[in-house]
Formats: sequence, structure tokens, C-alpha cells
Amino acid sequence: MPVINRIADYAPDMAEWRQWLHRNPEIAFDCHKTSDYIAERLKEFGVDEMHRGIAESGIVAIINGQGDGPTIGLRADIDALPIKEMTGLPYASENDGKMHACGHDGHTTMLLGAARYLAETRRFKGRVALIFQPAEENGGGAGVMAEEGILDRFDIAEVYALHNAPGFDAGEFYTTPGPIMAAVDSFDIHIKGIGGHGAMPHQTRDPIVAAVSIVQAIQTIVSRNHYALDELVVSVTQIHTGSADNIIPETAYINGTVRTFDPTVQAMVIDRLTAIARGQAEAFGVKVELDYIKGYPATINDPDRTVAAANVAREIVGDARVSDNIGREMGAEDFSYFLQQRPGAYLFLGQGEGPSLHHPEYNFNDDVSPVGASFFARMVETSQPL
Repeated sequence: MPVINRIADYAPDMAEWRQWLHRNPEIAFDCHKTSDYIAERLKEFGVDEMHRGIAESGIVAIINGQGDGPTIGLRADIDALPIKEMTGLPYASENDGKMHACGHDGHTTMLLGAARYLAETRRFKGRVALIFQPAEENGGGAGVMAEEGILDRFDIAEVYALHNAPGFDAGEFYTTPGPIMAAVDSFDIHIKGIGGHGAMPHQTRDPIVAAVSIVQAIQTIVSRNHYALDELVVSVTQIHTGSADNIIPETAYINGTVRTFDPTVQAMVIDRLTAIARGQAEAFGVKVELDYIKGYPATINDPDRTVAAANVAREIVGDARVSDNIGREMGAEDFSYFLQQRPGAYLFLGQGEGPSLHHPEYNFNDDVSPVGASFFARMVETSQPL
């Protein structure tokens, strides 16, 4: 089965929805105008229930099928990024400094397309829960929705999500069983020394020298403290200190990111960062404070549900355009919070060549919206057949 014909008929409407969303980006949990627009469309489609205000601006909408059965969850993230758009498009962002630079406008559109079709046809048993989630980019909206109990409240048995992928052929799917995206953590290191005149360093406790030594020592965590075949990234991304060429500053600041799949590797990184910070503080006579902030956990696909999802994708686009064991990525995704509590799968959908995600010239490819909507719809019909 290729793209569902009825969903293909929606293509002009889907492009209109998506471009409205693109013009009106909102960030984090403050997606109230976006939520209102989604709710208007869902009401037009005739969903059976609509629950709003979850995680501030999130929505869970319910469509009942024919007869008893489980509830399948389909999720789209709805938030944008704090980026100034540079596309020059006629439907470019009208909210300065905010932009749908990650394609969440497209994700929302694909789920709306599936919602319209499923509400029309209802060729499935049980129910479908449409999850429109804020704050994927910053704030862990999926975690908040999970904490607010949506999986139990709506008796959701399994969950699925799509993310667009620039650089892959339009309409090509890829995924992998087990871990697919990394846990993401961050660390802040605050160094306090004794400042003074640049000509009299012996009267100071220089935080710059300590910072440089700490950053160099951090590089040994990956190269000398972990097994080479266990994926790990530790990147220092910020160093801030100093104000003039003749002043040794009082303080310095180091910031970075850690990406892992294995909790034991994560624990090792925390131990080593702590030891490095304490050791360098002692060596240079400064005070060091380490803050380690655990972020989104690893995104781990259920193997059986990944096979089922890949098979549905093959129905839509054919065997040659589906890769179901492509390997892991070091990016992160808060859909992981849902997958911690329910089996399911996370897949990528190619959208052709163009600027990468989080780029100020990025734009979602409207041609793939019917493909993603067809995947969502067939996932429901296949998992819960009449």
C-alpha cells in the first residue's frame, strides 16, 4: 500500500496547516496559540475527546475505533526554537527570534493529517490517543506529560513518534531496535581563585590556568577511562573568564555536554569529572564547584514494536526505502520518557536535501507530510485491526 489516497487528498490542506504553524512559532511550554490552532482542527475533524492544558499547553485527543481494544499513542512535538529565521519564505516566522527550525510544525501536521483520516474512517479497534506535546527542545515536555499521568489516565498501551531527517531521501524511513538516541546531560564547573594584577601573578590564584588544566584533563575521560566500543561523548562547549589584558580574573566558568547510552558509563563520567575538578582545585589552590545536570534519558525502542513499525513503513514506501537497523545517534529526544513506561518506537523520515535541523535556513518539506500521516494511520490500523 502506498500513501493512503484519502490522506494524499489532504495535501493542500496539510501544507496550509504546516505553513500557518511555521508563521506562528512558540517555544518551550508557552505554546498556547499553537495549541488553540491544533484544537480548532481536531474539533473540525470530530475527535471524541479533547483534553487540554496538559504540561501547560499540551493536548491529548481521543478517537474511538469500532469495538473494544487497546489504546495506541501517537505523539507530535509542537514547540519551536529560539532562532532568528533566515529563510526569506513568504510564510516565515512572524515571531522575531523564534523559528520552527527542527520541523515540529511538520510533525504536528503529519499527526493532524492522521487524525483527520482516523476520525473519518475508524477502521480500527480500541482507541487512538493523539499526543501534542510542548517543550521537546527545552524543558522535557514528554517527561512532564508522563508525570501528569497521561499514559495511565488514557490507558495507552504503546507509543510511536516520527522525526524528519534532512539529508535523507524524501520519504525514506530509518530506525533501529533498542537504543536509538543518547541520554543527554550537562555540567557546569565554577572556579574561584584570587584575582590581581597581570604583572604580579605570584600574588594570585589564577583560575585561567586551572580552567585550562581541567579542560585538558576532561579529554582523558573518553580516551583513557572507558571501553572504546561503548559510545560516549564528553564535549566542553564554553569557557568564560577575564575582562582585560592586565587583569588576572577572580573566577572562571566551564560548561559542557555528556552523551551516553549506558548508565554505568554515565556514572563513570560523573565520578571522573568530580575527581578531576577536586584534583585540579588542590593542585592550583583554587576552589571548584561542579554541577552535573542529568537531562533526557536514552531513547530505547522496543525491538518487537520497531519491527512492526518498520513493516508499516514498508507498506507505505516499499522495502528499499526502509532501513530498520541503522544504528545509534548521539542526539537526544524526550520521547524517551514515554518509552521508559510503554513499548513503542521512534523513527526518522527523510525529507530530502537542504539545511540541517536547528539551522536558520531550515524548512520542512511539505511533500512528506502525507507519507508521515499515512504511517501514523496505518500504524493504528495494523496494530488494532478490525
